[in-house]
Amino acid sequence: MFQPIDLSTRKLSGLAVGDTEALPWRGTIVDGVAWLPLASDESVAVEDSSGMGGRRAGGAVLIRMAPGRGYPAHRHLGAEDVLVLQGGYVDEWGEHLQGEFVRYPPDSHHAPTATGDGDEPEGPSNPACILFSSIAGGIELLGRSTD
Repeated sequence: MFQPIDLSTRKLSGLAVGDTEALPWRGTIVDGVAWLPLASDESVAVEDSSGMGGRRAGGAVLIRMAPGRGYPAHRHLGAEDVLVLQGGYVDEWGEHLQGEFVRYPPDSHHAPTATGDGDEPEGPSNPACILFSSIAGGIELLGRSTD
């Protein structure tokens, strides 16, 4: 059975993220979830089979999920490496918090949801989840996560 690589025993405790609000975030198909492409490889883009529209290519991105918000279930066509820069998220494989690195192997799937309370104001005690993600081969969207 798949187990993500969790380097929490080597957690990057000194990791600090500056003001991310000024970054040119791009909206997604999900309210409360935005992304910022850093590098992409359109040659590995795949058609979205979920009926939600769009293509999802491999590459390196920052992802921002407001507290309690999640990204739709998706399958990795190649490996995905995730470094949690702020906040945290939960998925089928556990809870992943700031400073933790997780590797998802090819053909794995998950539906990450940011920790925190979506009904409360965002702030230091209820932060957004900010991730650095490097995806080889792109993803295939499978459906929407529960809001």
